[in-house]
Amino acid sequence: MGLDDCENVARVRVRGWRTAYAGMMPQAYLDAMSVQEDAARRRAHLAGDDGTTHHLVAERAGEIVGWGCCGPYRDEAGRPTGDAELYALYVLPEHHGTGAGRALTAGLLARAAADGHPRMLLWVLTRNARARRFYERAGFVPDGAEAPFDVLGTAVPETRYARRLSAADAAAPSLG
Repeated sequence: MGLDDCENVARVRVRGWRTAYAGMMPQAYLDAMSVQEDAARRRAHLAGDDGTTHHLVAERAGEIVGWGCCGPYRDEAGRPTGDAELYALYVLPEHHGTGAGRALTAGLLARAAADGHPRMLLWVLTRNARARRFYERAGFVPDGAEAPFDVLGTAVPETRYARRLSAADAAAPSLG
């Protein structure tokens, strides 16, 4: 993913949030999301990246239909733990079930394993049954950690998932 992709990635992310989180968090927050503002944040993040974060896109017929990123997991104090974290994974709703999410996940797992991380962690909205099933099919399991995610003063519960990484993950073919 490069700076030229930020607008399309932001479109995927905003549509992903609005679709996946409808009814799970305040609608006013989802309605206020802006592709332009999100693209600006993506550009700033990429410009300041220290090389430890991996961004992958999924394309169909030259169009970006999915995006995922991972990097070092940090504890509550902001210290790296040695594990990796799947920070984000979004696929346009009309491309759900096409393999785009699985390909992104495989690529991100391979990158994290190649970086030497023993595990990958992720946070998912507790009520997001579709995402939880997706991650469970990818080998992630809840590890018992839960935390509220504050959205406009509303606590939205999240559940942490974990997956051990292996040499097989690291040897997986590069997908992006």
